[in-house]
Amino acid sequence: MYVKSQTASSLPLYVQISEVLIREIASGHLLDGVRLPPERVLAKQHGTTVRTLRKALAILEKNGLIESIQGSGNYVRKTPDVASVYSMFRLELPRGGGLPTAQVLSVQELRKPDNMPQFGTSDDATRIRRLRFLNQEPIAVEEIWLDRSAGKIVPAELSDSLYRYYKMRLGFWITHAEDYVSIGQTPDWAPVNFAPSHGQTVGFIERISHAEQFGSVEYSKTWFDPQRARYVQRLR
Repeated sequence: MYVKSQTASSLPLYVQISEVLIREIASGHLLDGVRLPPERVLAKQHGTTVRTLRKALAILEKNGLIESIQGSGNYVRKTPDVASVYSMFRLELPRGGGLPTAQVLSVQELRKPDNMPQFGTSDDATRIRRLRFLNQEPIAVEEIWLDRSAGKIVPAELSDSLYRYYKMRLGFWITHAEDYVSIGQTPDWAPVNFAPSHGQTVGFIERISHAEQFGSVEYSKTWFDPQRARYVQRLR
């Protein structure tokens, strides 16, 4: 079993900043037509340089989420579809948005349990357990099972976005997913810094994810703290 305790995001800082802004636009916290603060002010808010901030803003401009007007500033231009590292991450802070990061708790190659929904083609899978954060606040624990046919995971290379890892390291991408939202009880393996205690009722999400090359390739369970996060699905 591999255990990892690192909590810092593995994404470059300018990508992290772009994701924060993308999620705030998607959540409606930054409205269409709103003028962003001056670049020096925005850079200070995110603890970075103007040069790094401009790399983040370039991602938003490329995706049509902001318009830069010479001599006036940067204005939000909300679009229906956004290419985002976390475009399929449905948990947000109550106020909206929040930067997702993750702490890997364990990685194991196991036989699939008999009570697991059918997915993939192999009898074996890689199980990943993680603690999830929004703006560095623990909000969820999750257990992900990746079908063994999809490839071998190198734990030390895992990033905060598993879907990005699948694309960059394993050569496939998740095209769509089915979510089933209900309530559940905090599992006994949840770390102590996840506020709901073992057995406490929390929000619960089951997801089956599909890849173009493999069909259904991943099954995951997420237990989230409803006091600190909410599940959001926006219809386009």
